[in-house]
Order: sequence, then C-alpha cells, then structure tokens
Amino acid sequence: MSYDRTSSIRPVTPDLAKHQMAANVDALASRLIEVSHQIHETPELCFEENAAHDLLCSVLEGAGLDVERSAYGVDTAFVARAGSAGPQVAVICEYDALPEIGHACGHNVIAAAGLGAGLAAASLADKLGGRVSIIGTPAEEGGGGKCYLLERGAFENIGAAMMVHPANHELTGMNAIAVEQIEATYVGQSAHAAASPHKGRNALDGAVLGYMNVAALRQHIRPDERIHGIFTRAGDKPNIVPRDAAAEWYVRSPKLDSLAKLRARVVACLEAGAAAAGVEVECRCKAPIYADMIDNRVVLDFYIRNAAAAGRVSGEPQSASAVVGSTDMGNVSYAVPSIHPMIKVAPDHVPIHTPEFAEYARSESGDQAVLDGAKVMAMTIADLWLDPDALDRASEELALRLQ
Repeated sequence: MSYDRTSSIRPVTPDLAKHQMAANVDALASRLIEVSHQIHETPELCFEENAAHDLLCSVLEGAGLDVERSAYGVDTAFVARAGSAGPQVAVICEYDALPEIGHACGHNVIAAAGLGAGLAAASLADKLGGRVSIIGTPAEEGGGGKCYLLERGAFENIGAAMMVHPANHELTGMNAIAVEQIEATYVGQSAHAAASPHKGRNALDGAVLGYMNVAALRQHIRPDERIHGIFTRAGDKPNIVPRDAAAEWYVRSPKLDSLAKLRARVVACLEAGAAAAGVEVECRCKAPIYADMIDNRVVLDFYIRNAAAAGRVSGEPQSASAVVGSTDMGNVSYAVPSIHPMIKVAPDHVPIHTPEFAEYARSESGDQAVLDGAKVMAMTIADLWLDPDALDRASEELALRLQ
C-alpha cells in the first residue's frame, strides 16, 4: 500500500524528531514509572485487568487523546489515537499478570513503555505527518486478547505494530513459536471403588493413560517442539471411581502448519488413553491458537539502530540467551508488519515467569527499561513516519514471508 503525505507539513529531520521524542519521554518519566509500579502492585489475570485498563485510559485521556474504552467488545481493551493523516503505526500495551507470581512476565513494563512511546509520538503526529494508535491488548497470558481484536478490525489500516518485552537479555526478538491450548475432558461411569469397581469406568485412568501416551510421544517430536500438560480434575474421593476427569495441554511447534500436524498426534494419544479405559474424551481448543512471530526486518532494523543509540545493543537470539515461548503478537505479525524485541531488566540468570523476575520488573532496571523502551519505540515511529518508503517496504517483506 502507499501512504499519502500532506505536503504542507513542515520538513523535520529524523534526528531532530528523535531528539524531541526522547525529550517528550523524559518529561513523562515520573508518571510512566508510577504507572508501571501501580500495575505491578495490582496484578490482574487475563480479561480481568480493570484497574490497569482504567489507569492507562485515564492517563491517555488526560493527555488529550481520543480513547475508546472497552474497545471492539473486549471489556479491558482500549484504543487511543492521534494524528489526522499519514502512515499509521500501532504501539501495543500488555498488562495482564500470571497466577500466583504476578508480573513475572513484566507486562507492567510493556504497558508503561507503550504508553510512553504512544504519548511521545502523539504530541508530534500532526507535525511529522503521521498517525499513532496505542492499543491496549488484554489476556496475552493464554487468553488471546490480540486475536479477538485482530478479527474485529483493530489492526485495519495499521502500517506497522510494535512492542517491547522485558527479559534477561537484550535481544532483537524472542523465539515465539505457535501454540494451541487443548482441554481434554473425560467422562466415564462412577461406582463404589471397593464394593463394585467392576461397574465403573475410570475417567482418571483414561486421562493418565493419555498422559503416558504423550510422554512416550515426546521422544519422537522435533527438538524445537514442546508438549506439556496438567490434570485439572481427577475425581472426588479415592473410594469413588472417578466419573469425570480433565487435563489441559499446551502443544507448541515453530509454525502454524507444523502445529496442526503435532496437534493431531497429541489428540490421537489422548483418545487412545480414553479408549483403553473405556471412557469418552472430548478434546477442544481452549483459547485462540497463537501463531509464530514474524519479526519484520525493515521495522526491526530501525529499532536496532535506535536502541544502540540509547545504549542498548540488541543481539540475535542464541541458544544460551533465547527466550522461547508463545505470544498472540504472533497473530498480529501475520497481518501487519510487526516487531517484538526483548529489553533487558534482569540479570542473565533470572528468566521470565519466575518470582525473581517479578521483583526486577519493578526495580530500578525495570524502570529504566520503561523509559528506554518508550524512547526507542518513539524514535522508531519517527523513522517510519519520515521515511517515505519504509512501510511499503515492510509490507512487501511481510507478503514475501507469507508466500
């Protein structure tokens, strides 16, 4: 697609624009850190992020932005927009937490950095001839908030989308692989386990046999694939043959097409366990399938240069430093040129999704990541606005990657 620019916009050099973007973030520094700390102190699970939603929307509204609360039919999503013409770039905020360990994924940093980048860019949007959307995306931790927003049109007419994710290394991206959550529900026949066990059909046996089948399968999958599961229901009392049982599985593979093949093998294992126990099983997709992440090199190269200028040198993920996981940002990256770089907040030996990482997400290094992440993204937005061909090149690259 081509992006029309208003000829009356006063010429501004990229260096001058970036300097002003950084200055805008510095002016917001205390408020951004306060927002990060408030979200960290009130961890909310997926689709329950009411306090974070209201806080972020209030700050954006206070800055004079047009904010759509509960956007696209998702209660804790929002969209704020600025700029009247030109190429449109989206900054993504995440703000949900994890059960028990709170912001051990550092989404408070993501939210505050996205807020800062969006506000810094918004104040210059009309001057630079661009548009920015700050999109609040709930439920990244398994709920697929971005998937719902994507299918309902939140990313239409967006030229590029970006976010930064805290980690224990400075990286150009994470090894974000595709994932499907499978809920396996077993139904058998209850009976007294001592008096008449022969009258029962043990649903838990079906679940256990399915688990064992998957355990055997793990030896024969690709090294970059993952399968992990837990039992979520296993009966009521030992002297009652369990009529009902349930398990939850995550199936991961590098790409969507390979995920579909692996899913079929996992479901066959679960169904075989049920058949052996003489019970029924239903396997259903519990949440939207997460796609693998396609990091757009055109956009990423701008980010890397701006990060280096801010004193953060982003390395390519290596076996020792790579962060492997899944994110619904992958689904966005299939539709819009996108990046998902990792910004260091913790020592090398402290990985995400640990209680220790949650502490670093609110530490001095976490606060610095908020400010640096906001500056680097804002400067990257300036590059995308001021380079007349950047978003066309990014779009062409994505089209080639999807072939």
